[in-house]
Amino acid sequence: MIYSASSIWAEYKFQDSLKFVKSQSLFFFISIFLCLFISKIPCSFWKKNANKILGICLILLILVLIPGIGTVRNGSRSWFGIGGFGIQPSEFAKIGLIIFVSKYLSNNQKDLKSIKKGVLPVLGIIFLFFGLIMLEPDFGTAMVIVLTLLSLIFISGVKISFFVKIGLLGLLGIVLLIIVAPYRMARIISFLNPWSDPLGSGFQIIQSLYAIGPGGLLGQGFLNSHQKHFYLPEPQTDFIFSIISEEFGFLGVLIVVSFFFFIFYRSIKISLKSSDLFSKFLSFGLAIGILIQATLNLAVVIGLIPVTGVTLPFFSYGGSSLLTSMISIGIILGISRDVV
Repeated sequence: MIYSASSIWAEYKFQDSLKFVKSQSLFFFISIFLCLFISKIPCSFWKKNANKILGICLILLILVLIPGIGTVRNGSRSWFGIGGFGIQPSEFAKIGLIIFVSKYLSNNQKDLKSIKKGVLPVLGIIFLFFGLIMLEPDFGTAMVIVLTLLSLIFISGVKISFFVKIGLLGLLGIVLLIIVAPYRMARIISFLNPWSDPLGSGFQIIQSLYAIGPGGLLGQGFLNSHQKHFYLPEPQTDFIFSIISEEFGFLGVLIVVSFFFFIFYRSIKISLKSSDLFSKFLSFGLAIGILIQATLNLAVVIGLIPVTGVTLPFFSYGGSSLLTSMISIGIILGISRDVV
C-alpha cells in the first residue's frame, strides 16, 4: 500500500517510484528482527529496567528540542536526522511510559485508592512527557500517550470521579492549547466545515473524503487510486487509509479494522491469562495504545475529528512508527510465552 500510495509522488520528486518503499523496507526488516528478538526477552527485564528506559526516553525528548540536534520537519522539531532517515523519540517515549506506568500500577495497588498519594505522582510524570512533546509540537502523539495511560490507570481501579475531573481539566487544557496556537483553531474550523477553506486548512480532509467516497464495496482496484495523483498530500503517511478505502472499498476497510481488533482481542486474552500483574498491565497498555492510535487515525481520515497528525500503525510510511508498533508486538509475544 505504501508503494501504491507513494509511487506517483516518488517518481515526480525523486525519479524513483520505489523511493518510499525502499526506505520503509529497511525499517521493516529491522522491525521484524527486533520483534523476534524482543519476544524472547522475559517480562521481568522490562519491569527491572523500567526506570532506566523512561530516563533514556526523557533525555531523548529533551535533546530533540535543542536546535542543531533535533531536526525540523513539517513545522515540528520532533526528529533526529540520521542520513536520509529520521527517528522520532516521542514514538519510543510511548513504550517507555507504558512500561513505567505498568510497573508503577502493579507496585502501588494499595495506594491507588488515594488520588493524592497514589495517582498524582504518576500523573506528574505523564504530563511532564506531555509537555515536552507539545513543545515540539506533536499534539497527535501527545494525545495518544495521554489516552493510553489514562486507560491503564482506569483499569487499575481508580475512582470514576477522578476521570470526570481529569476530563474537565483536559477540556480546559485543549482550549488553552488552541488559544496559544491559532492554527489549531483553523483545524477545528476546517473539521466542522472543510469547505469554508477548501484550498487551505480544509484541503486535506476534502481530498480524503473524495478518495473514500468512490471506493464502494470492492474499490477501484489496486494501483487505481485517482487521489494519489497530486490531489491528496502525502498519501503514504497519515492518510494512507484513504487510498486503501479508494482502491479496496468497504471490504478493504473491514479487513484493516478487523486486523486491529484481532490484535487487541488476542492481547487482552494474553493479559487476562497472565498471572503477573505487571504483565497484565503491560500487554493491555501496549495493545490499547495501538488501538487508540489506529482509531484516531481512522477518525481523522473519515472526518470524525480534526486532523491530529497520527499515523496508522503498521500501514503508514514512517520508520519510527513501524519500529515502535513491532516492538510493542514483540513485548506482547514475550508475555504470551509465559502464559501459554
